[in-house]
Amino acid sequence: MSLRVYNSMSRTIEPFETVEPGVVRMYVCGVTVYSDAHIGHGMSAITFDVIRRYLEWSGYSVLHANNFTDVDDKIINRAAALGISPFDLANQLVTTFREEVGALNVLPATVYPRVTEEIPSIIEMIEGLINLEHAYAVDGDVYYRVTSFPEYGKLSGRKLEDMLAGARMEIDPRKEHPMDFALWKGAKPGEPAWTSPWGEGRPGWHIECSVMAQRHLGHRMDIHGGGSDLVFPHHENEIAQSEAFPENRPFARYWMHNGMLQFAGEKMSKSIGNLVPLRDIIEHGDAGAFRLMVLQSVYRSPLTFSDEGLEANRRALARLEGALRDYDASAIAPDAERSPAIEDVYARFRAAMDDDFNTPVAVSVLFELARSANRAEGTERAALQQALDELAGVLGLDLSGAADTAAADAGDAAPFIDLLLDIRNELRTAKQWALADRIRDDLAARGIVVEDTATGAGWRRERS
Repeated sequence: MSLRVYNSMSRTIEPFETVEPGVVRMYVCGVTVYSDAHIGHGMSAITFDVIRRYLEWSGYSVLHANNFTDVDDKIINRAAALGISPFDLANQLVTTFREEVGALNVLPATVYPRVTEEIPSIIEMIEGLINLEHAYAVDGDVYYRVTSFPEYGKLSGRKLEDMLAGARMEIDPRKEHPMDFALWKGAKPGEPAWTSPWGEGRPGWHIECSVMAQRHLGHRMDIHGGGSDLVFPHHENEIAQSEAFPENRPFARYWMHNGMLQFAGEKMSKSIGNLVPLRDIIEHGDAGAFRLMVLQSVYRSPLTFSDEGLEANRRALARLEGALRDYDASAIAPDAERSPAIEDVYARFRAAMDDDFNTPVAVSVLFELARSANRAEGTERAALQQALDELAGVLGLDLSGAADTAAADAGDAAPFIDLLLDIRNELRTAKQWALADRIRDDLAARGIVVEDTATGAGWRRERS
């Protein structure tokens, strides 16, 4: 099966075909750098990092642009509250963000465009929209004329009349239509501003991504990604202003959106106060466990974060790390052929990832490999470990930190514990509950806690 991906535009899973054979141009909307990054940002970064890693492993060359919005009302207001320059605040947070996502083992993007470095190109695009009568200037501001684009709403499935009926906004009498959006904002006293044909000012939010995507990836890209909260209005407006130019149609072949992170069914929100800074995860040594947590959920679905879930993934990661203890890559000849069993593992991993990057199934393949490696010996064990190491790397999981794993705690008993859990699983399948429970209880009496998870039964040493 070849790669198929869910396209938010068509709302269907489609075969993946690139504009240029062998090359993927991927633009992912980045952060507005006005405060510390949180785990929702980390979730999105991991999602598109895995997509990129798998595409590159599959033989594609990936050009990945990930922007920073470094001038914005929020940045200006926060900088004023801190008594520093908006540019200094943005520079500090850009540096910190890149360090933190790097700690999540996210690969650096090919390019990190920033709004403040793209002002001439933004002005040029706005002028083009005015010339095509898709935009109009008024009192130093410039607005996009939504009625000029008949397909407005095609990504979100909204209609202009419905948007207007349900809108709660103050109507700006200078606008031709209440849903017209700003491309350029006239300067206010004390704010950063640039010279333009319409006076001093700065770009609106949506125009920046249209310009940066085209400047660094060309007029048509393969993947445009971001969080599902960006579908409307941000991505909808990007499409309208970009596809106003015929050479940009379609602006992106595939629109991909990750689900939102939430707490026990409640969306993570600054107003609620339930944001978890990304640095907290990293400083507690949980970067790998958090990455595994993200991978165990379908990327398009909401991810529920909890301390209990993070702890479960710490233990799950330890099981994978433990399977690589004493791994000696030199035990496998560089030109050694894979056994049919290992070829099957690769095929199942690829089939999962080809199914719209189904990482939960791909992760389950890793756990099967770990169990097999724990039971094997000699070159067979080394071959299984080699496969585990490689496929984990495709998902961005670094399994080198096996010092504090459950398997290390249990020493040489780890393979036998895994074998008992396999037998217990077979007993449960056969509905021999009493025998299955006996295995669990006997292990518990010896300080081994058995836990049933979505990826199968796991275990950990009970801490005193």
